Formats: sequence, C-alpha cells, structure tokens
Amino acid sequence: MSVLRDYAAGLAQPTLPLPPGNGARFDEVVGPDGALRPAWKGMATIAVELTPAEVDRIDTEITTLLADDGATYGSGDAGSQPWQLDPMPLVLDAATWARLEVGLAQRTELLNALLADIYGDQRLLAEGVIPAAVVFGHSGFIRPIARRRGFDANPLILSSTDLGRDAAGEWRVLTDRVQAPSGLGYAMENRRVLSRVLPELYEEAGLHRMEPYFSVLRAALLQAAHAAAVDPRVVVLSPGTHSETAYDQAFLANILGFPLVQGEDLVVQDGWVWLKPAGFPQQQPHERVDVVLRRVDAEWCDPLELRAGSQLGVAGLTEVVRRGRVRLVNGLGEGVLENPGLMPFMPAVCERLLGEQLRLPSVPTRWCGDPDELATVLEAVADHSSEMIVREIDGRAADLSALDPASLRARILAAPHRFVGQARVPLSQAPAWGETGRVSGRVQPQPLVLRAFTVRDGAIYRPLVGGLATLVDGRTAALRTKDVWVLKASPGDPDQGLVEVAPVPLSRAVPVLSPRAVEDMFWSGRYTERAEDLVRLVITVSAYAEQLDFTSTTQGGAALGALLGVLQRLGGSRWPDPDLEQRSLLVDADRPGSAAHSLERLRDALEGVRDQLSGDTWRAFGSTDRAMKALRASRRPQIAESASRMLGGILSLHGVTANMMRDDGWHAIEAGRYLERALQVCTLLGATTTVSGAGTERAVLGGVLMAAESSVTHRRRFRGGVRAADVLELLLADPDNPRSLAFSLERVRVHLSQLAGSSGSTRPERLIEHLEESLEQTDRVELAVSEEDTRPGLGAFLSETHAQLQRLGDAITHLHFGGGPHPQPLSSLSLTEVTAQAAAPSSEVTR
Repeated sequence: MSVLRDYAAGLAQPTLPLPPGNGARFDEVVGPDGALRPAWKGMATIAVELTPAEVDRIDTEITTLLADDGATYGSGDAGSQPWQLDPMPLVLDAATWARLEVGLAQRTELLNALLADIYGDQRLLAEGVIPAAVVFGHSGFIRPIARRRGFDANPLILSSTDLGRDAAGEWRVLTDRVQAPSGLGYAMENRRVLSRVLPELYEEAGLHRMEPYFSVLRAALLQAAHAAAVDPRVVVLSPGTHSETAYDQAFLANILGFPLVQGEDLVVQDGWVWLKPAGFPQQQPHERVDVVLRRVDAEWCDPLELRAGSQLGVAGLTEVVRRGRVRLVNGLGEGVLENPGLMPFMPAVCERLLGEQLRLPSVPTRWCGDPDELATVLEAVADHSSEMIVREIDGRAADLSALDPASLRARILAAPHRFVGQARVPLSQAPAWGETGRVSGRVQPQPLVLRAFTVRDGAIYRPLVGGLATLVDGRTAALRTKDVWVLKASPGDPDQGLVEVAPVPLSRAVPVLSPRAVEDMFWSGRYTERAEDLVRLVITVSAYAEQLDFTSTTQGGAALGALLGVLQRLGGSRWPDPDLEQRSLLVDADRPGSAAHSLERLRDALEGVRDQLSGDTWRAFGSTDRAMKALRASRRPQIAESASRMLGGILSLHGVTANMMRDDGWHAIEAGRYLERALQVCTLLGATTTVSGAGTERAVLGGVLMAAESSVTHRRRFRGGVRAADVLELLLADPDNPRSLAFSLERVRVHLSQLAGSSGSTRPERLIEHLEESLEQTDRVELAVSEEDTRPGLGAFLSETHAQLQRLGDAITHLHFGGGPHPQPLSSLSLTEVTAQAAAPSSEVTR
C-alpha cells in the first residue's frame, strides 16, 4: 500500500497511535469522509502512489542536499542543528489560498496603520480603543522614536504571520512577526531541495514558483530608501554567525544580492550610516547605506540610546533613523506589534482604522489587564485547565501554564497588564515522515503551523503565495518543516500573480568588504591550510604505521615516532594508542589543532561571509562531515581511507576560491593560506632536527616529503637518494615549489600588497621582507649539518622563523582588521545587562 493511502486508512482506525487531542484536528490531506482533499486529488499519481521505501529514499536525499547546502538552525543550548525538511509538502488548492491571501493582505495593512498610530498621533490610545498599558507595558515599544509629527505613514515593509487551522478548518492568527520576520530563506531552500528530489511531481503539480517574489522584495527594499538616495545601497544586518537563523539571513542576502553585514561593519559619520572599508579607520568610508534589512532585535541596535554596551548594533543609529537618513526594515519599535495583548482589540482596531471587518481572527485571547478577563484566567489557572495557555505579553511564545498554580497566580496579580490567557487551539495535522516513519514504514499525523510572508509592493501588501510550515512535536526539540505548495487555479496563471516585475534602474555597484569580513576570509584561508596539512600528515603516519617494518624494527619505530611527534606538536597528546590518537586528531572538534577543530573554525569564519561565497563551499563541508561521521561510527578505524575522503573535501574548497573575484576577500584568503603553510612547513621540518641513523633518517625525510606533497617533485629534481640538504633546499628555498617556505613568503607578500592599507612600508610588509632576506642568506647545507645526533642550526632557524611568522600574523591583524575602537556606552553595564548580552547572539569567531 502507498504511504498516503495507508495514512488515509489509518485515520479511520481507532487503534492508530495519534497525539493527544488528535481526533478533533482538521486534517490537511484527508477529509471527514476519508477521501483525499481536492488539493491532493489534483496531484500527479506519483504523489499518491509513493511507497514507504521511496519516501525513505527521498528523505535520505533531502538530508544529504541540506547538509551539502550547509542549511542549519540554531536551537538554544543545543547549538547549530541541521535544518530538517519533511519529504511530504503541505499542499493547498487555489480556492483555499485565495481566502487566506485576502486576510493576510488586510492584516498587514492593519498592522501598518496601527504602528503609524502608536508612534504618531496615538489616537487609538486617546480614544481607549487600545488600553495604554498594553502598548507602554510592552518591551517592544521604543520611546526614543515616538513622535507626534513626521512619523513614517507606511513604516511596515515586510511581515510574517504564524497561522494555524482550528478544528473547523478556519485559519487563526497565532503570532505576528514584524520586528525581524525570519524564514523566507528557509522557505526558498525547502523549495529548491524538494524540487530536486521530486522533479517530476514538482513539474506536474502546477504550483506557484517562489522566485518572482524575491524580485518584488528586492524592489521594495530599494524603493524604501529616502528621497535623497539616487542609487540606494541596501545591506542585511545580522547579529552574527551564532544567530539561530544565521543561515536564513545569509541566504536572503545572497539571493537578493545585498551585502550581509554585522554591527561592527557599519559606522555613523556626519549624520549618515556608512560601510566600513577595509583599512578603516585609515581608509575613510565612501559607501553610504540607505536601507538596512534588520535582523538584530531593536534593543540591541544602538549602544548609545538603546541597550548600553551592545556590540551587535551601530552607535548613533537611532539618531540617524530619527533624521530620516536611513531606513530600517523593519524599523525600530515595530516589535510592539508582536504582542498577544493586542489580539483582543484587533477587531475594533480594524473597524476604527480601516472601516472593515477583521478577516483573519486571532486565537481567542484574554488580556489580564481587564478585571473580568483576569478573573476568567485565574479561574483556569486554579483549575489546572489544559484548554488555556498563559503567556507574558512580551515573553515570546513561552507557555507559563506548567508553573505551580499558586506561583503563577502571584506573578499575574503582581502585574496583570503583562499577561494574557489564550485558548489552546487544536492545530490542523498533516502526514509527517521523520524517525517514526522510518521505523514503522508509515507516516504519522502531526500538528503544524504555517508561517506566511507579506511585503509592501508599491501601494499594496502582497503575500507570498506559499510559505513555511513547521511541524509541532512536543516530544523533541528538533525543528522539522514542510514546503508549502499552492496550486494554480489554471496552468496559465502567472507565478505569484505577477505578470512581470518592473526592473529597477541601477548603476553598477562596487562591492565593499568590511575589515570584519576580510578578517573572516583571512582566517578561512588559515584554517583550510591548517586542516589540509594535518590530514596529510595523518595519512602519512597511517601509511607508515601499516608497514610492518615501521613498527617491528628500531629504526622504523624511531621514524614513526618522529612523525607522531610533529602531530603532537600540532594537536597535543591525548591517547597513547597511535590509532586512537590519529582518529582523535581527525574527528575531535573539542581538541585544538585537530582537523575537526580547524574545520569547525573554518565553518564559523565562512558563515560570516556566506553571502560572498558559492554554494559549492558547503558541499565541500558535506564531504568532510560524512567522512568524519563514518570514522566515528567505525569499530575498526579506517584512518587512511577516511582521512583521504576528508582531504578531498578540503581540496575542493581551493577550487571554490579559485573562481572568486580578485578582491580584498580573495587576497586575504590567499595571504592566510600561505602564511599558515609557511608555519606548517616549519613545524613539519622539526621532525628532521634529530638524526638517528641512516635508515631512520631516510624514512623521516621520506615522510616529511610525503606530508608536504613534494615526493614526486623531489624524485624529479634529485634523482639520487634522499638527503637532508636536498629536502631542506626543496622545502625551504625552492621558489618554484608551491610547498616551500620561499614560495609561501612570496605569495603572502604579493597578496598583502593588494589589500587596502598596504603602502609598501607597513609593518607586515617589512616583516615579510626581513623573512625573505633571512631565508636567502641562510646556507641550507649548513642547516643540514648534524652535531651529536641533532641539527642545532636547523632547530634555531625553524624556531626563529616560526616566531617571526606568528608576529607577522599579529601585525596583519592589527593593521588590516582592527576596524577602529569599539563604541563605548555612556554608562557602565549593570550585571543584568552583562548577562543579557552574553546570552545574545555573538559575532565573535574564536581563533
């Protein structure tokens, strides 16, 4: 039996294991008569006839594609988690969507009018349509921008609405998301992936494509600029790579073609917002920012007037907003609309502001500031009623009903205006695969929430035909989503109802990279090289360990010990067993110096500049992740095989960067790569400073050449045996060997000279010149001379060169990535504020 037919039959069986209260839920696929709903009846036969084995295969492909794209979602203490997409979309027919679309457009228009009144004339408060305590008692109300005259008449550009269907199948608003509505990038990622794993169904279904909507969004952001902006500059402001929706922010910036920035990338000068250029503050900014698509909560946006000490915002931003010289989308203070305390008053507000009946009702809500409603809520609390959810008006979606009734009652009575009671709506359900489906071979009904998006398009608000559905599962914290397919009424209907999107006239823009972005790229080059060199060394050590004479003879053991010593200098020592030690150096991300540790830091660095990178970047991480996962799961460690697969993924990153524009970012990557290579060569050659007999000497030198990927070059260049002087000549001074110190220094010098701020006489450039002169004047034959089984000259040279290279790295950071002093708050931070900032998304990348 097919998955859907089995699901439809199972709903009629009383023995089917359903979630609590499931019998009263509206099912999105199966009607009350047990037949498929119209949206699914019109789908291709392939959808209805999918077998469990086929769905499981599709689910596996989805997981792989999402991993290759680097799609993640932050989940509180659990950190970054893989984004999850259910293989079965939520399908809505044209008639169902048409009714919902009208309600979404009206609601966004209403929120826009309400926002303009709250921060403008405040007529609704004066007339008592909305109690003042609901607005002024909400933390989202930003007093510094409230003013009677001059407030923007159309402040709301982009919004999202979380919706659920009740038992009767009617849509109800659960939450309004207007401050920083996230999810559009995830919705598009879901569509891209599902269209690749179900191409035939996607083509035959006749659904609305999403791509035209992003053109409308892009035009809306450009048109939101102030009147003086001739060629508007738009940026996407992110809290940083540790934000729970960092992937969504970067995806949106990439698809819209706008820079992804963090607070430290912007500066207020002369009453305007500017992009910091590379080399700031020596290099003065010249790219003015006109529109900021904001993903930082309002209170963190300005350390001068909002939250003191915030490093996520821009000092002085609030004043620039007041002057109308920059447009925030969405603006400061719009979080006041994310307020369940407003829901009971929305019908009256709609009649007062729009003169219409509210089309999309909210979930039934009781505001505790009203004495009668307070009594009802307190009665439900005392009765342990499961039919009501108690929430704070600015406590996000937290349900306080699980608290001890006496404690909850005391909290409510202490500040009744800050609480609401909401009816617990039995959300509609849809078939979901997940882990249970894999085990049982059948999909299970699971409640869901639909997030819909709306953007201002000229004089109207246009909802996205589609959206993002999230499965609600109280058993696990994992977030699992569905793509939303809205079928066309007829095949000829234009996608998103847009016959043609009018082009926006623009001149050519020269991308500007901030010091923070250039630094992230510099470190990405270093971490890539660090991971590659360690993996190559592990492969070499593993190959030597597998040869019997390297473990059963004194000379072989000494050679292996010398190479293991290099590994320990790079990653410390943790396990006495060589196999466990090598496995740990590959997969233990909590071990500084390991390949996994370097790859995690590399991922962090690249997340901060995701908008600058090709999607192929994340497919490379998919390869390394799968190799490490296989090695962790293996009982008999296939170290060399797994390391080789990891190396393939790392090397593919070089191919990605080879196709980048030759801007400051690319030069920073290459400078970082060759600086790290120079450091690694010095560390690797440390294995040759001890001499323990001719056989051991040859083995060590051969291992060094192999780890440095120079064995073939050595055989071609030196046709005799392996000698220390020849190896040192090849790996230290050969200008044509890409793995030599000389080659690396020359590349660092060239790439540094191309970075903004380099003049030919800066400290980094002077240090490079000194290193090259020192290497040129060094006699490699003398370095190879041994005294009492050691090479003291070589050891001293390598130690001094390594120290000089580290000083060079510090000098590069100081000159090119400093970015000027951080803004200082006008008052010192309290303990509470310090704790709050520590809990907020951080933009730091631990080096």
